[in-house]
Amino acid sequence: MRTILIIFTCAFFSRSFAQDPAFSQFYANPLYLNPAFAGAEPCPRIGLNYRNQWPNISGTFVTYSTSYDQYVPSLSGGLGVLVTSDVAGEGTLTTNNASIMYAYQTNITRKFSIRAGFQATYAQKKVDWSKLTFGDMIDPRRGFVYTSKETPGPGVKSNVDFSSGILGFSKKYFFGVAVHHLTQPDESLLGTSKSPLPMKITGHAGALIPLDGRGGDTYISPNLLYQQQQDFKQLNLGLYLLKGPVAAGFWYRNRDSFIALIGFQQGLFKLGYSYDVTISKLSNVTAGAHEISFTYQFKCKPSRIKFNTIGCMHW
Repeated sequence: MRTILIIFTCAFFSRSFAQDPAFSQFYANPLYLNPAFAGAEPCPRIGLNYRNQWPNISGTFVTYSTSYDQYVPSLSGGLGVLVTSDVAGEGTLTTNNASIMYAYQTNITRKFSIRAGFQATYAQKKVDWSKLTFGDMIDPRRGFVYTSKETPGPGVKSNVDFSSGILGFSKKYFFGVAVHHLTQPDESLLGTSKSPLPMKITGHAGALIPLDGRGGDTYISPNLLYQQQQDFKQLNLGLYLLKGPVAAGFWYRNRDSFIALIGFQQGLFKLGYSYDVTISKLSNVTAGAHEISFTYQFKCKPSRIKFNTIGCMHW
């Protein structure tokens, strides 16, 4: 007889986890957002991201990300590497992804460019069955005292996935579209059914508006980001205020939460912290989400090729 927990597990794996982890500092992890961002800066850069979602709940969701990308003049575009790890239930369910990407850039005018990005990902999802409990382990009086007769599934599922994106930009504005999971790979961990990972579509745009005239160091940057993955739809509206090396940001997310962000940039590195404030009925339960980002921009020799950069992308 199938236990209640096995039924819950089936639904959990096939529905809830058929969605990607989300970062709140969207542009502090640009390769995760859109592969067209690979090599968007003239010099190599490395990015580190950490997110702890719903820390008040037992078995919280923790996501790590590491990326490296650089522009390669001989390829007329950029190369990127992205590694992510998502851990749920204190290691009960772990998802590891390793991606490589290439983005081709062409200058339409002296001030406006277009980039097209392509991404290939090797993904592995695994469950630690030893950390799961089942209904036949319960004694009405003594609790969990029996050994379950349930037969564990395969426990590990690996696949290859592909994504693409496009980006148009100048120093004052940018817009882009990314489509992840073009092949909708099967993520089922039960071995008896299929659970395709739904395609994720992302649209984003932003602008940079000076507040103190040409040559000043104070700007506002309005942003919009929309994501859809199967039945999940999310609209994010954001605004940054930048003053010299310091940035403050605010995002409103789908009547569910808002994001408060503070960032600091000095020389070759950029550091950001954000906190998701839940405003739904879960506000007293989840304790929101903490996120930290770090970006380091390496020094490099100026390229002889005219290279337009995105001047209004921040955290």
